[in-house]
Amino acid sequence: MEDFLSTLSGIVWGPVLLILLVGTGVYLTLRLGFLQFKTLPYALKLAFRPSKKKVKNEKGDISHYQALTTALAATIGTGNIAGVATAVVLGGPGAVFWMWITAVFGMATKYAEAVLAVKYRIEGPNGEMSGGPMYYLSRGLKWKGLGKVLGVLFAIFGAIAAFGIGNMVQSNSVSDVMETTFSVPTWVTGVLLTLFAGLVLLGGIKSIGKVTAFFVPIMAIFYVIGALIIIISNFDMVLPAFGTIFTDAFTANAVGGGILGTVIRYGVARGVFSNEAGLGSAPIAAAAARTDYAGRQALVSMTQVFIDTIIVCTMTGLTIVMAGQYQGTDLDGADLTSTSFAIFLGDAGSYIVAIGLVFFAFSTIVGWSYYGEKCFGYLTGQKGIGLYKIVFVGFVLVGAVAQLDIVWIFADVMNGLMAFPNLIGLLLLSGVVAAETTKFLKVAKKERQEEKEARYTN
Repeated sequence: MEDFLSTLSGIVWGPVLLILLVGTGVYLTLRLGFLQFKTLPYALKLAFRPSKKKVKNEKGDISHYQALTTALAATIGTGNIAGVATAVVLGGPGAVFWMWITAVFGMATKYAEAVLAVKYRIEGPNGEMSGGPMYYLSRGLKWKGLGKVLGVLFAIFGAIAAFGIGNMVQSNSVSDVMETTFSVPTWVTGVLLTLFAGLVLLGGIKSIGKVTAFFVPIMAIFYVIGALIIIISNFDMVLPAFGTIFTDAFTANAVGGGILGTVIRYGVARGVFSNEAGLGSAPIAAAAARTDYAGRQALVSMTQVFIDTIIVCTMTGLTIVMAGQYQGTDLDGADLTSTSFAIFLGDAGSYIVAIGLVFFAFSTIVGWSYYGEKCFGYLTGQKGIGLYKIVFVGFVLVGAVAQLDIVWIFADVMNGLMAFPNLIGLLLLSGVVAAETTKFLKVAKKERQEEKEARYTN
């Protein structure tokens, strides 16, 4: 089974999907007039300095910021610690460069996902918003039932994938690092994670939003400060590290080795694994945001890719390249990142990675539980969601004590399968995205002008 899934994963995450992922981002970037470059400062302001002005037409369950942190909770996880390390080991330092390229164009993809998620979301019988690819595929694509088929396929893949990459592999990573670093038995870690996850998840999206709004900034700042201490105190190594990354990005390994070279393949694959742009997961959280225009929340969602890959992954990648332990070693994943931090900070470096991984992985469990719940609810209705939550929480304990090589591979396959229907929908509905963008940018321009006049008057 493991051999079969490995072969299937190689097919799913082959050149077709990787080209489609980056190609969709490039196409949307061109169609939206390089929106991510022009509006990033404004988008960051919307995310972290929201307007206190009350808007009559706002609908949703959580704030812009809570929707952002819920999505960040699901994406800032093992991919930022273990995923970057794996990319560097398998593809070389140049893989970090291709992660950046994936992120730059992935911002446009993430923006488009959120626009469609908000535009086509629905209000359930309990008053809670539901949205995401399954809804914008089924409601937006009307051609001979294509949208409904793609929507069902996405929901099936998403509901299953949540148990893999969003659950068991996360709890397994935490239990492993806690046992290695602090000698805590895996079952103890599993029980504690299960209890905490259950308390948060049973409260629904509002509870998840509050928890992630508190935890995400703390965990990200904690990890980034550790990396910044290394970078600043060893600043003479930073430029050579960047030079290694850029040089290796265009070596024979990058451009050779088939349709996609080794460096490009692992850089793109792990970049997507980290920020999930194109997979269709994050727009499920965006659909719950209180907003009056789809474009407003979409700009906030777009910043997630910037924070996740351009900031956090870069910190990890630079530290690993500066440490130089990625060549001729059996270390991989979180172990390589931990060793790299320890070279510069001693035991404190290992503790930073271990504690960071605990927070990252737990937040991913919380975020992905909501994604899986919404996908399952789309397929079965509200009656099945309670059972899904209970089973999901139970698998946190299973993941903590099990050997999960096969689950990692299975999760990769499910994530890749999620991307196909979502990317088809983004390309076919790009005209809707462009129209919504034009409408909102006119409103945003008027609002900024009014703010300037108000400041001048005061």
